[in-house]
Amino acid sequence: MIYDIRHVTTYRYDSPVASARCTVRMLPRSQEGQRVIDSGLEVSPPPTEKLESLDYFNNRIAVMRIAAAHRELRVAAMSRVEVSRQQSPAPGLTPAWEQVRRDALSFPSLEGLSPVNGLYPSRLTPIHAPATCYAKTSFTPGRPVLEAAVELMGRIRTDFKYEPAATAVTTPLAEAFQKREGVCQDFAHIMIAALRGLGLPALYVSGYIRTVPPAGKPRLEGADASHAWVTIWCGHEFGWRDLDPTNAIMVGDDHIVVAIGRDYADVSPLDGIIFASGNQKLSVSVDVIPVSDAR
Repeated sequence: MIYDIRHVTTYRYDSPVASARCTVRMLPRSQEGQRVIDSGLEVSPPPTEKLESLDYFNNRIAVMRIAAAHRELRVAAMSRVEVSRQQSPAPGLTPAWEQVRRDALSFPSLEGLSPVNGLYPSRLTPIHAPATCYAKTSFTPGRPVLEAAVELMGRIRTDFKYEPAATAVTTPLAEAFQKREGVCQDFAHIMIAALRGLGLPALYVSGYIRTVPPAGKPRLEGADASHAWVTIWCGHEFGWRDLDPTNAIMVGDDHIVVAIGRDYADVSPLDGIIFASGNQKLSVSVDVIPVSDAR
């Protein structure tokens, strides 16, 4: 499947911003099962300096400095991406989760996607004992790791309510877990913390998911959204496998990966520093359009 993706982030400020420095992570990555055909950024006002590179996790980043005074910053990312993933293995064929835990500790590499990077607490995903306890129900002795993780994913989908008003981007994991409601970011953080509490490597994935409008209804421009899910390491033979706890599905060709990290702080689409006073307002518009449906 080939997708055209348009992601526009706009900040409007109450008072003029003298200058800004920001890091953008809005361009999809090429990896196994996903190929970026074309992509680019449009920034207004134009940056005085812009440097594109890859970070530790091999995510594409653009660091920009904007010297012109402005009251609105608009960053638009346009991409065409081909997604063709191999079918996930039968969960019951993966090794026992205890074996995966042992293998992760002896993995011979420290590169970005080494399982060691998904083992330890991070800023937004601390080890949370109640989440670990919640996971143990699925991870019974000797159970195949992916089979147990799929069950955990399904339980999160059943036990937690999707409620955008319940949390904010700064809501601590413990609060979202206690409330049993939140959004995709919360569910991904909770599942990652639960897996790491058991000694299993898990990372945070940001990206997009194709949405299909109801029968007979037009696709609304800008109505799609950024999405987040989890990738869990399933041993040397099976590697990383992506699970979407918000929808309780194994990730397939409807998901497009932008960035991978320990938690949301590693993959936030846009962050940085501005020199200004007063409040700001953020608006985000996302379109994920199969090329055959493009207008």
